[in-house]
Amino acid sequence: MTLPAWHALLAPIPDDARPSRQPVGSAEILATPAGAAIAGWEQLVLELSMGSLGHRVVLVVLDRSGTVISASDSVLCRYEFAEPSSLRGNPVSPVEILHESVGGRFEQDGTFRGTRWRLVAPEPAEGEEPQWESTATEPSAADVAALRALVAQLLERRPPRT
Repeated sequence: MTLPAWHALLAPIPDDARPSRQPVGSAEILATPAGAAIAGWEQLVLELSMGSLGHRVVLVVLDRSGTVISASDSVLCRYEFAEPSSLRGNPVSPVEILHESVGGRFEQDGTFRGTRWRLVAPEPAEGEEPQWESTATEPSAADVAALRALVAQLLERRPPRT
């Protein structure tokens, strides 16, 4: 199976991909006293589809001054293998569902606080829920550098405010 190069977690995004700008909450939430704290914040959202093979979403949250507060990259894919793979040491279907994500908060001191997740499941029978095996790790320095590069790409490509 051949997947596009951008399908992988933290991979550069296609040259023609453009994020959308969205408020971080609905007008009803932003009109409340609690919502006032995030009024003027926005999110840049980039959704990339691989059709039936999967989906990738890159999200960046900016405060009202335009400072990056948080970012995440998430990929959900369906993989078919030539031979059965194993999950927890047991042979499973040659089809697996993979969900990888990394995300977190950029602190004022320049550090990053977040988590990298990898969830794998054999493709379930029709009508059944996937049985996910999940692993959480601390993002590596390379992960954080790649996430910062994605943030820079989205900031360069964000549409003007309307």
